[in-house]
Amino acid sequence: MRHAAILRLAIIAAIVALLELLSRSGVISRFVAPPPSEIAVDLVRLLTSDRVQAAIAQTLSKITIACGAAIVVGTALGVLIHRSRALAQTLSPYFGAYYAVPIYAFYPLMIAIFGIGEAPQIVIGFMLAIVAVIVNTINALDRIPRVLRKTVAIYGMGSIEASWNVYLPYAGPYLATGIKLAVAYSFIGVIGAEFIMSRIGIGHEIVFAYNNFDNEVMYPLILFVLLVAGTINGLFSAWEKRLLGRRSRS
Repeated sequence: MRHAAILRLAIIAAIVALLELLSRSGVISRFVAPPPSEIAVDLVRLLTSDRVQAAIAQTLSKITIACGAAIVVGTALGVLIHRSRALAQTLSPYFGAYYAVPIYAFYPLMIAIFGIGEAPQIVIGFMLAIVAVIVNTINALDRIPRVLRKTVAIYGMGSIEASWNVYLPYAGPYLATGIKLAVAYSFIGVIGAEFIMSRIGIGHEIVFAYNNFDNEVMYPLILFVLLVAGTINGLFSAWEKRLLGRRSRS
């Protein structure tokens, strides 16, 4: 696994070095994209100023709400759906086709229901994330061995007690996959919704900077989103590997 991590870092470093070279040599115009080193400096300058502090706090709070709600509700729905094999088989094709539907097409409906403000953006992030959690919860519960189910029956556990104390802990590594996807989809949903209609937020700041050719704000904010999402994803990946390692030792 260390070799894979080193290889990933090497690929990222090579891409950054190539972009730096192309930008500084003039192959890529600075008007189109400044060198990555300058983007990093601009990001530090931006984060240490008051220029986007409120926008970052606003976006991260909306992502946290959307992702947290998707994890809680999606896990609960996944457990309930898994209890009925007929229901799981019925909904399976819809889960498979869910992401083929552009969620942003429902943005006018969200505004009509929830009004203009933060709520529609949170709902879109929630809608994008929840199905990934449901599908991975069902997949996780499908992997539970029969011996654990027999143990639950022997001890006479109820459905809620068995799910909380036996099934969900065993399915932890697979649930972590759903959580990782929920984080990614929440970022996409909320920031994408801010592109369309928002008066504050990272998405709004990126669009505003793009329309005003302000590369000193646009690219650093894009880099910030990549760094935050990548860091969170890496933490959940490490947690997933730790759970898998603990199971292999037990």
